[in-house]
Amino acid sequence: MRRRNILSFTLATTLGVTSLFAANGMATASTLSNLQKQQQENHNKQNNVKSNINTKSNAIDKVKGDQQDVKAEIAKLDQAIAETDQKIKDKQTEIANTQAEIEKLKGEIEELKKRIAERNELLKQRARAIQTQGGSVNYLDVLLGAESFSDFIDRASAVTTLVNADKQIIEEQKRDKADLEEKQASVEKKLADLQSMLQDLNNMKSKFNSQKVQRNELLKELHKQQQHLEAEKLNLEEEQELLKSQDAAFAQAIKMEKGRLAELERQRKAAAAERARQAAAAAARASSGGSSDGGSESLPAITSGDFMRPADGYVSSEFGGRWGEFHYGVDIARGGNVPIVAAADGVVIRSYLSSSYGNCIFVAHSINGKQYTTVYAHMSTRLIGTGATVAKGQKIGYMGSTGESTGQHLHFELHEGPWTADKRNAVNPRRYINF
Repeated sequence: MRRRNILSFTLATTLGVTSLFAANGMATASTLSNLQKQQQENHNKQNNVKSNINTKSNAIDKVKGDQQDVKAEIAKLDQAIAETDQKIKDKQTEIANTQAEIEKLKGEIEELKKRIAERNELLKQRARAIQTQGGSVNYLDVLLGAESFSDFIDRASAVTTLVNADKQIIEEQKRDKADLEEKQASVEKKLADLQSMLQDLNNMKSKFNSQKVQRNELLKELHKQQQHLEAEKLNLEEEQELLKSQDAAFAQAIKMEKGRLAELERQRKAAAAERARQAAAAAARASSGGSSDGGSESLPAITSGDFMRPADGYVSSEFGGRWGEFHYGVDIARGGNVPIVAAADGVVIRSYLSSSYGNCIFVAHSINGKQYTTVYAHMSTRLIGTGATVAKGQKIGYMGSTGESTGQHLHFELHEGPWTADKRNAVNPRRYINF
């Protein structure tokens, strides 16, 4: 809104000043050129703003595309996290089953340990029996000590049974120990593998979560970028609308200025005709030996340049220090009926009787886009009123000695800008006029 207010104020100020010049007839043809230049600058600004709007739109589309890409990546990460969670649950179930299997195996191991212990005890008993009999068992003596063939058969069968029994115990002992060791190693390895896989899955899940956090932060940043770009685009669109309105206002101002220039030209022709009429009347009075103004009068010649001398006569006092004070103008003195003319085209901003300036007229001028003010003081008669439009060389009054004056003369001031009480804008009229 602040941007809109600033642009609206600038537009209103520009057109307001233009309207003021048009109403007062103060501007020259340079005003039209300036308006046309400003209108072209306005067109250039509109093109730049349009280009910037397209740039912002493309940037917004790119950011939106980036957001869609990031959202797709986040969706993939969510799917990967969900799959990993399921795998973690499956591994946790396998670990729980393996731990139950381990508990079951512990029972079997206890049974194996018990059987091994019983066999160990049996073997110990047989070893003690052998030691008690005084040495190792000689199965050949047992067989040869048979009292009959049938006894031999029985003894042989018993020996075979004993030998096989000892051998079976030893084999079962070896097999059970190996089975026990194998089961322990297998279950421990399985549990270790499952725990390693579970750790890998947890690490993978942490990585996916970290990536998701990064993508979410990126998505937030892209969203901020989009909001910023959309705000900039909105400002540009507002500026574009204001420039369009300003363009229409410039077109209207140019139309008004063209009409004003046409009217000014008509006024100039009318003023020239009036000067010719006044000159003809003066010539007629001079030829008849009389004058309604009390004597002959001479209008200064219209010269080239922005300003002309406002009256005939000699310079009786220059611009600068005088009598301990500063003299802010040039004094032109001459006897008789001396007409005073406008030094340049302009508008009378004040025509009145002043206690110090006497009968005086203030005229505002706009030349080449710059404002000036001229002052004509101590006149005997004022012929132009406030608000009147004057042309360069047009008679506006007669030289006199009204106000704070010691003799007939014209006190003439030229200000670069508006007239002020401290006369800070006053300049030496010789800067513009050759006296």
